Amino acid sequence: MSLLDGKVVLVNGGSQGLGAAVARAAVQEGAVVAVTGRRPEPGEALVAELTAAGGEAVFVRADLSDAGQAKASVGRVVEAYGRVDCLVNSAGLTSRGTLLDTTPELFDQHIAVNLRAPFFAMQAAVADMVGRGAPGTVVNIITSSAHGGQPFLAPYVAAKAGLMGLTRNAAHAHRFDRVRINGLNIGWTATAGEDATQRAFHGAGDDWRERAAARLPMGRLGQPDEIADFVVLLLSDRSGVVTGSVIDWDQNVLGGLD
Repeated sequence: MSLLDGKVVLVNGGSQGLGAAVARAAVQEGAVVAVTGRRPEPGEALVAELTAAGGEAVFVRADLSDAGQAKASVGRVVEAYGRVDCLVNSAGLTSRGTLLDTTPELFDQHIAVNLRAPFFAMQAAVADMVGRGAPGTVVNIITSSAHGGQPFLAPYVAAKAGLMGLTRNAAHAHRFDRVRINGLNIGWTATAGEDATQRAFHGAGDDWRERAAARLPMGRLGQPDEIADFVVLLLSDRSGVVTGSVIDWDQNVLGGLD
């Protein structure tokens, strides 16, 4: 049997980037997948790709900066399929700001997308699982920067560090409900969104990936499909009883010094 055979999986922020990679991996492992995004074009294109390959997928349009829409995304999936077995919170805002130049508006944007949306999506998904008396799994995509991060990521770090704590808190609260909640602190990853960020905020040229890779221990950036495979494992029963774990999926070692 496939790892997610027959499971209903909601990937918030799943229409592109890492979320889309998770959606592809979940469908390959037998899941029915719903993906959310603000723009219908990439979401519908992904669903068409997945269904053409023989999978079952649906796009749910949602602006996750709105807590009501984050909760409603779960409700839409429950209406369509009767339940949500697995939730992946993959949406993320990475716009730059330091402690000294971050405006209240920018701070609130990061909290809305990177912390509040996962909170209320989890609230709705776990309520469905608990209400049915059924086990379920959640994976939150966090960041290795949540341990401290770069000076230009101050509001991002604040929100993602909150998500790291929330992951453990929710896992503890619902362990006897058999709802397993884990997180991944991902490192530098080669996505289209990261490419746009490097160009917009750091003046990066076409060779930025090669230059970045040369500075990394493994000589390359992390790849979305690698992370997606790990997410699928955590969603599946093959990850056993593991809950409340926030795993550093990175090639740099926290606390290591040269």
